Amino acid sequence: MKTRIPLLLASAGVFALGACAQGGDPYATGAGTGTGAGMSRAQQGALAGAVVGGILGATRDHDKNGQGKDALKGAIVGAAIGGVGGAILDQQQKALQQSLNNPNIRVVNNGKYLTVVMPESTLFATDSAAVGAQGQNDLYTIARNLNQYPNSTIQVIGHTDSTGSAAYNQDLSERRARSVAGILTAGGVSSNRVSTAGRGASNPVASNETASGRAQNRRVEILIVPTG
Repeated sequence: MKTRIPLLLASAGVFALGACAQGGDPYATGAGTGTGAGMSRAQQGALAGAVVGGILGATRDHDKNGQGKDALKGAIVGAAIGGVGGAILDQQQKALQQSLNNPNIRVVNNGKYLTVVMPESTLFATDSAAVGAQGQNDLYTIARNLNQYPNSTIQVIGHTDSTGSAAYNQDLSERRARSVAGILTAGGVSSNRVSTAGRGASNPVASNETASGRAQNRRVEILIVPTG
């Protein structure tokens, strides 16, 4: 195995250089991803796939040649698979951003999945789990996108600020997640793809000591996780 490690690392390096040479991520600006500066998601996926595929190929070494040919084959196949997955995420993110006519909704590409962040103000009145008219329109737009990219699972997660009791906030976050999921399925998304959860005030993204911070914490996140 030791004799294959240099070739494996060299192969990964070749893929990394090739990816960087292709240019930066055209959708990185404002995406809030925080990863892979100078590389698109397709390029990041190709690099990750190359490394994983190379490791698997090296450990198997079917032809017993000891020269790392299986590692190189695995790296090539892994890069192709990873690159395709990353490209699909790039495309879906771009399509969502173009179709959603609401600047308050963010679509974040995390590399392995997308997160659609919808603040309370775009969906609900205070202390309500009933989605308003504009929020319904936005969710139907998201549902159309999900139907165009069917190879994913959808996790709808409700969040609140820390105002009120923990039990109340937990219940509200769960009801809000179910309301959002219900509209997605009404828009044609298979219920088998959709799951819901409430996190109450347990996962803040800002300080609950300020009004603006509490507003950021009151949100629903839609996680779009590719399945293949």
